[in-house]
Amino acid sequence: MTTGRSAAPSPAAADAVPLEHLLADQPPVLDVGDNLDQIRQGRRVVFLDDDPTGTQTIADLPVLTSWSVADLQWALQQQTTGFFVLTNTRSLSETDAAERNRQVVDALDEAATAEQVRYALASRSDSTLRGYYPLETDVLSQELAARGTVVDGVVICPGYVEPGRLTIDSLHWTRTAEGMIPVAQSEFAKDASFGYRSSDLRDWVEEKTEGRIPRDQVATITLTDIRVGGPDRVGEILAELRDGQPVVVDTVEDADQKVVVLALLRAEAAGKNFIYRIGPSFVRARTGQRATPPADTQRLRQILATQPTDADDTRPATKHGLIAVGSHVGLTTRQLDRLRDRGKIIELELDVPTLLDDSARNRHVNDVAAQAANVLLGASASREQLPNKQNNDADSDVVIRTSRTLVTGDDAVSSLVIARTVSAALVGTVREIVSQIRPSFVLAKGGITSSDTATEGLGITRAWCRGTMLPGIISLWEPVTGLAQGIPYIVFAGNVGDDDALAAVVDTLRSV
Repeated sequence: MTTGRSAAPSPAAADAVPLEHLLADQPPVLDVGDNLDQIRQGRRVVFLDDDPTGTQTIADLPVLTSWSVADLQWALQQQTTGFFVLTNTRSLSETDAAERNRQVVDALDEAATAEQVRYALASRSDSTLRGYYPLETDVLSQELAARGTVVDGVVICPGYVEPGRLTIDSLHWTRTAEGMIPVAQSEFAKDASFGYRSSDLRDWVEEKTEGRIPRDQVATITLTDIRVGGPDRVGEILAELRDGQPVVVDTVEDADQKVVVLALLRAEAAGKNFIYRIGPSFVRARTGQRATPPADTQRLRQILATQPTDADDTRPATKHGLIAVGSHVGLTTRQLDRLRDRGKIIELELDVPTLLDDSARNRHVNDVAAQAANVLLGASASREQLPNKQNNDADSDVVIRTSRTLVTGDDAVSSLVIARTVSAALVGTVREIVSQIRPSFVLAKGGITSSDTATEGLGITRAWCRGTMLPGIISLWEPVTGLAQGIPYIVFAGNVGDDDALAAVVDTLRSV
């Protein structure tokens, strides 16, 4: 029963403040340009991405999901200022995540030596602070030290401008419908595997290092340093870093990060060494890019027109797309609701309890995949054969989703095991479908889902990120290898966009 009263605000909503209040006493933005000449003269930056969503702020950079020496050499041979290696470590155990970082550095060092390219390492992680910190930066520092490069500082800059993940006076904020809230009050801080209590990045470092690095040993680069002192002041702070000391960086605008990047380039040219632990916006600043308009119908047609045809590919093509939804955050559920409202989708559900039953999993996956392939190819099905008795519209895209009830384990490790099992089943379903037909597009919703779909589902080892589907968010990939070669692949994080974002992206994809 409902009444005419408004619902009581959540604690997060009660603490929300307008962004202009947070910025009232901050100095004006300092514009130092894109620094592209200095970036081209500096070290090639290699972004080790713990899920595939870090590409959502840039265009025309290579993406690897494999870290063989040959693949890394291919990326180093491209005339770009950097490239991505998808490690997907956020879906792994601590032991496996550490080993994967070691493998990448080992292969990268061999490839870079062969190509005679100097490189810098960026550990790209979540703008809402989830992931294996300090594990990954510790391992990378150890691996570089073993090869003669001593890391002076770890630059922590999780900012992501477009969705409003901003750092002001070292306090990290996230934008909500009610206003800005400290990130520790968000749903992301309650993550079963990577939760945290602290919004102040200095406290967050102390929390995540379990006191090994106390708050007072964390250096800061504030908006005042950036906007008043400029690259010279930021350079002074960087010059003082020793022995892998962390420094947390304020970010409100892209221009703030460009000041920091210019100071970093100067410091590196003078012999300093850093590891970057960063969010998506830093990628754009460090590679010398500006925000580009989202892809439209014309851009998608250009990508498709340049793709070579494979005469040996006998799969029938369909004009309809395949959408895989694995993310369980509330935003994803609301976005899926809006897509439903648009119509022209058939939803097929993977039941999570069934997926966790070893004896039933494979049959369930195969049944759903066969049903999806039939629907995409226009085969008839009665309403009784479809979940929730949906209408079998012949002009429908297919959504494969996991059941919306979140199943977690008793602890972080068991929760990860469940997440990997469910993700593998979803990915296996996509693989079965795309091995039979060629959808007009494949969209994967959720960080782990997107990475696993690219690698295990579609066999993509090399791709180009060709831009975004919405301003500053949601990557458009052009696969170079695998089942999806010639098929636009959309990497859609679980925690970005407004409620209409998924429907808007699908509308654009349908327009081609």
